[in-house]
Amino acid sequence: MIDNKLLPKLSQNLLEILNDEEYYDITIEVGSDPYVKVFRAHMVILNYRSSYFRRILSTNKKKNDETLTNIKLPNILPEIFQIVLSFENDAFLKLQKYCKDLISKEPSKIFNSPNYSSIPEKLLITLIQNDNLQIEEIQVWEYVIKWGLARNPELSSDPTSFSKDDFNTLKNTVQQCIPFIRFHNVASKEFLKKVKPYKKILPKELYNNLLEYFLDNDSKKSVLRITKENKVHSKNIGSKIITFQHAELISKWIDRLEITDKLTTLYEFKLLYRYSRDERNNSFNKFREICNNRSRTITVIKVKDSNEILGGYNPIEWKFNGNYGTFGNTKDSFIFSFGNNNIRNYILSRVKEETKAIYNGCYCGPSFNNDLYLYINIHNELKIGCIKSSYEKDFKEINNSCIEEYEVFQIV
Repeated sequence: MIDNKLLPKLSQNLLEILNDEEYYDITIEVGSDPYVKVFRAHMVILNYRSSYFRRILSTNKKKNDETLTNIKLPNILPEIFQIVLSFENDAFLKLQKYCKDLISKEPSKIFNSPNYSSIPEKLLITLIQNDNLQIEEIQVWEYVIKWGLARNPELSSDPTSFSKDDFNTLKNTVQQCIPFIRFHNVASKEFLKKVKPYKKILPKELYNNLLEYFLDNDSKKSVLRITKENKVHSKNIGSKIITFQHAELISKWIDRLEITDKLTTLYEFKLLYRYSRDERNNSFNKFREICNNRSRTITVIKVKDSNEILGGYNPIEWKFNGNYGTFGNTKDSFIFSFGNNNIRNYILSRVKEETKAIYNGCYCGPSFNNDLYLYINIHNELKIGCIKSSYEKDFKEINNSCIEEYEVFQIV
């Protein structure tokens, strides 16, 4: 039986050989100007561990004058080659992660490359399965169609000219990719213009379900993919209502970024107040005490017996002074909603009437004028009011709903 320590020791010996400055017999120049790194290696090891190097070395034998063999690899990054050359046990896992991260951040390098159409089906599926692609879903769809058309050059780029056989040909080519496209991330107008013309390549049941979905969400916007990485970090928010994904999207709204823009700043959401924790009775006393003079706050609200989440951003200080309510003036506040507890189904409404963006009421909770405010009715129930006044859009379908919980965070 092989000693369990033998293979790790052998791997360690091979790594030590890489640092040898006396017996190496080959140099490898990796990268291109201005970033080139020279590696020292050993021909016999490369020959037996890599069929790629075996082919190169077969035409590049060591010369009789004992000069070193030199190989140039300009089309590979030195850090990738270092991983491969090291022969570490997890080297290819590192390489795989490196490539996956690169593709996630810059997918256009793959999808817009001249050789994109030659990508094997399995590799394309691996790419579009990636949860972290920084790309809109409609682009994923377009790249799949582009790949399918390139595989069938006899097909026109205009689906309106397709025959029944043309649709069947394209369908047979891309059908394994279809299940990995998240059509619910697509905007309504994009679905109408870019997906509907190819409806005959979609499974009939899928298309009917999507049609019904987009008819019910005719103003739906496009969103980026939700990443597994975000799900891992969702506990960092410290909220009973929102997750990391919500916080990331809200951070973009604060910076007035588009949904497809790269997030430059992820703010820390510092919990100031939670209704169930801080209020002993149905009142807003603790809210006014804790949040008075606090600026840059996010209020999030969970509607009772519903998956609806609402909220608002107040960039200026809350000012609860005396027994009279006052208005706060700002051009940067906004209110929002997430329908059915689904981050993909949101409404963002920015302030229009700046002089009445915020209301510092003496008998109510967080108030974005009448557009979004909390109050307690005569039956001592915590309620939400939504009457369009100072903001772009209304949430009238939520008006007078009961509240299960609400929280206030300060953005750091």
